[in-house]
Amino acid sequence: MPGPDETSSRTISRRAFLSATVIGAASLSGCVSVPSVPTVSFRPAPPPPVLPPIEPASGDGMYAAMVDSGYEIPAVPVSKMDPRYLRQEVPDPTGEAPGTLVVDTSQHFLYLVRGYGRALRYGVGLGREGFAWAGRAQIERKAMWPKWHPPSEMIDRQPELEKYRTEYDKATGEWRGGMEPGIMNPLGARALYLYQDGKDTLYRIHGSPEWWSIGKSVSSGCVRMINQDVIDLYDRVPEGTPVLVTDGLRTV
Repeated sequence: MPGPDETSSRTISRRAFLSATVIGAASLSGCVSVPSVPTVSFRPAPPPPVLPPIEPASGDGMYAAMVDSGYEIPAVPVSKMDPRYLRQEVPDPTGEAPGTLVVDTSQHFLYLVRGYGRALRYGVGLGREGFAWAGRAQIERKAMWPKWHPPSEMIDRQPELEKYRTEYDKATGEWRGGMEPGIMNPLGARALYLYQDGKDTLYRIHGSPEWWSIGKSVSSGCVRMINQDVIDLYDRVPEGTPVLVTDGLRTV
């Protein structure tokens, strides 16, 4: 039979063993890493920017009489026009970058590419066969109610324009002559001047009082628009805007 000291020793040993077992288990549990499942939060993609609404091409609102810089612009009788040539937003057929102007000479349309598959379309009048122009350019200059300076070649073809012949004044560095601004000025209320490689092409996108010429080829090469339309376009495009004139677009 064990003595008191031996019993005490066994009790202490048993306690020490149990204590060591608990400490060891605690130590082991601290070394085991349980892989956690990562939390993934799904955020819906933000909606594309909302494009500013375009005034619908219905009624006479867009083409009503107006006063601009003191000049009275008469209303356009839209009921006498093909509705295709009224200003309207359409699916973009151009494939060009947003902000580009595209003139489709085969359909007599001018497109302002807006992005997201949309374009603002205007009807235009174009040059007669033999005076048409095509290619890439950019708008280097914009003018409100500009003077008209007919090219010498046009004056040679139309002698009645002689009184508007322009001469360059070396002393002042200005052009003298031309037709003063006004509602009957062939450049109308606004003009966008097309340049290629820094050189003036002599072709313009401009206004015209002759609304009946929209959708036809009657001018001497320039792209003419209804005055109300060219005012609208002028405010939407800055200098440096790229321009493509082509006859290769599909019909919309």
